Amino acid sequence: MSLMTRIPRDFYKLFTSKYTEYYITFLAAIYEAMEQSYSVLGLTEKECRAVMNEKIASASLLWDEENQDEEGVFLTRSNMAAVCLKHFTDWGWLRQDYDETLNTYVVTFPEYSQLYTELFVRLADESDSMERESVLAIYSYLYTYSVDNEKNNEILKSALNASRRLIRMLVNMQDGMREYFDELSRQKDFKGIQDVLVKEINNSDSRKYAILTTTDSFYRYKEAVRELIGKNLDENEARRRKKEQELMRLEPGTPAFVRCGRAIRLCDEAADIMFRIERQSDVIERRYNKLIEQKTVFAGRAAARIRYILQEGADSEDGTAVFIGMLNRSGQKDKILSALAERIRLSAPHRLMTQDSLYRRKSGEKEAFVPQAVAEAQPREEGMDSFVLKPLYTRREIEAFRKKNETDGVFRVNADTVQSVEDLEKLFFVWQEATERAEGTAEAVLGEEQENRLGFCYSALEVREKEPV
Repeated sequence: MSLMTRIPRDFYKLFTSKYTEYYITFLAAIYEAMEQSYSVLGLTEKECRAVMNEKIASASLLWDEENQDEEGVFLTRSNMAAVCLKHFTDWGWLRQDYDETLNTYVVTFPEYSQLYTELFVRLADESDSMERESVLAIYSYLYTYSVDNEKNNEILKSALNASRRLIRMLVNMQDGMREYFDELSRQKDFKGIQDVLVKEINNSDSRKYAILTTTDSFYRYKEAVRELIGKNLDENEARRRKKEQELMRLEPGTPAFVRCGRAIRLCDEAADIMFRIERQSDVIERRYNKLIEQKTVFAGRAAARIRYILQEGADSEDGTAVFIGMLNRSGQKDKILSALAERIRLSAPHRLMTQDSLYRRKSGEKEAFVPQAVAEAQPREEGMDSFVLKPLYTRREIEAFRKKNETDGVFRVNADTVQSVEDLEKLFFVWQEATERAEGTAEAVLGEEQENRLGFCYSALEVREKEPV
């Protein structure tokens, strides 16, 4: 019978109650006390009420004005444990059985309720670190299978489940990182960025990430897992060939023939599970590398956001000051102001009070308003020097890029030369240096336009040293 069919109709009343938080706390406390109890039957009603009263004494309960629950029972600190215990029994979260030896009712958890309560305990436990258990569990299961004489395939199934849990954890960590990306992009000042960074550092995913990247977990055991998979596959294949040879010598229909055939099928099943574990290990490594990349990108975005606020200022600042700052950094300041003057027709505003009004006697004559036209700015000639990129890389980095793509002293550009934006910028600096030396000792030859598989477009280029005349 499915567990879903055993759940009573009133079971879900716990989630609709205004005291749901306290009910979950009580259930988790009873479950932990039951695990530590020496009784094989469960806890008595008195022991359950004592556990709940301890939680009530340590927790600060927020009572409503009426202090009544959904069943209409008036709640106080003295009767809340007894009322909650009755609700748990009526709703199907706990089961009561009368023990004649103890002459009292004994409380236990039904199987469906135990699954929910275990989840409550795990959700409340901030120190839960499934990532360390999962990484080590894969290695432990594979090692146990390798030394097991019976070669029980259930051990391999446990290793497969552990690898799935680890992948699920990495996926959740990536989703959490994307949420921090969105939250970081919405911040408008330094305080908001600081809050996001502090939350990202102190959350549970960051603690899991720190454990996962230590040398005694992922880096150390991922290679050991691959070695154990290869070793178990070789041993399993040898065992299968041996059983096939033995099967050929047995008479069909005999018990030995049936056992040998079953052993061959178990070998096939074990090989299939190990191949799936191997594929899961590849997925784990790719997810792990992607997570490291996301961490780097997140740090870069945080730094870029801080630089942006340093340059542009926070959104709460005066917009006019921000606009003037942008104009000062723009290379076409005069052109922008000229176009703005033509459209708006700026003039000097009329003022009744000026800076000299307090120091001279006001005459009866009213000064006429004379608008002042904005003088047109003279167009400025811009030379090629304003379009030259500022050096973003050291001389050593550019030289290393050039040596990497040199063959027999000739620098050649092909479809695999540019693999990133940084390579494209370094290629520009190499071309710029080659053109500067074109009249001297270097010779630069441009080719046709080409586009590689990453979408970067650039011209073919050859740079070689001229032979001395």
